[in-house]
Amino acid sequence: MEFRTELRYVRVSPQKARLVLDLIKGRRVEDARNTLAFTKKRVAGHVAKLLQSALDNANFLASEKGLDVEIDNLYVKSAIANDGPRMKRIRPAPQGRAYRYQRRISHIELILAERGKSSEIVASTGGGKAAAPAKAKRRAPAVKAAGKKKAAAK
Repeated sequence: MEFRTELRYVRVSPQKARLVLDLIKGRRVEDARNTLAFTKKRVAGHVAKLLQSALDNANFLASEKGLDVEIDNLYVKSAIANDGPRMKRIRPAPQGRAYRYQRRISHIELILAERGKSSEIVASTGGGKAAAPAKAKRRAPAVKAAGKKKAAAK
């Protein structure tokens, strides 16, 4: 089971948000919360709220919908920061000119999943017979051609 949350229109560049999201990818929820609490980046507070929202979604589905979800087994499956719309701004420049620059905005998406519950799909073969596994062809490692050695004259 996956639990997805999204935070849109955050006033931080996606590149800076990805720095924080890379710290928590693949970690358990408790470890991710501790990491975000001690990260000095400004976006870490937004990501911590988003993580708490995903955890609350999991709690809601576990209690209200009757799903079997172990909160202790949740981990951050995916954390993505995408581009949002850009705000175009103008900065005064010398001699009456103007420089244009862009304020970047990001959309952050967080997906929690439960460890231990793998959705293994067993492919059944026709006729009830088990298919023999195909042997993988092995290639010989590439060998460099040895250069000709000059014979030492005596």
